Amino acid sequence: MTFENQTIVITGAAGNLGSTVAMAFHEAGARVILVDATQAFLDGRFPDSDPRLIKVAVDLLDRDALTASFGEIQSKYGGIDALCAIAGGFHMGETVHETPAENWDLMHNLNVRTLLNSAAAAVPHMIERGTGKIVTIGANAALKGVPGMGGYCASKSTVMRITESMAGELRDKSINVNCVMPSIIDTPVNRADMPDADPALWVAPSDLASVIMFLCSGEARAIHGALIPVVGLS
Repeated sequence: MTFENQTIVITGAAGNLGSTVAMAFHEAGARVILVDATQAFLDGRFPDSDPRLIKVAVDLLDRDALTASFGEIQSKYGGIDALCAIAGGFHMGETVHETPAENWDLMHNLNVRTLLNSAAAAVPHMIERGTGKIVTIGANAALKGVPGMGGYCASKSTVMRITESMAGELRDKSINVNCVMPSIIDTPVNRADMPDADPALWVAPSDLASVIMFLCSGEARAIHGALIPVVGLS
């Protein structure tokens, strides 16, 4: 796949999955807009200067600031061809009735509000251009409620329902909205948290990136509202 002359926006770009997806698009010729919370975080993950890697430090929970940033991207680069809404987070441990309000808010903010704000900032530009791709990150675990993971499952399930709603709303505007549902992703954090597990059974970030890239390509133009499990051998 090639993404020459395309502008791909990646939220959560400084994270483990986001950075892998960013570099995969970069290698495929895209101009990649790296969106994350702080410049220091972005510089730490992408220390080198590259004209096709554009760092944008903005709070994804600040809709007005994000909308302004996406407007600048639209004006400077001629449009947003794809939005990979990768920003998110994970928390588990408490039962539902023992989960503090701040942890419900944490999961909603990281997984749902970041997506809602990103969509609000990007979709009007895509509608204006008459084309676009959006890929969201659900979770295979969120297909049902899991003990000790109520907040996470609820937030990722919401992401998946939002994806389906947006797909139905935007398909006749030539905008594709789809979701990938990974199981455990092979990241340094997960290896540290689960030292006795076999990471060979998990999903490699590069494999997940390949699916995301396909959904952002012209080959996926007939796919709308798909929830695609990407589970490796787990």
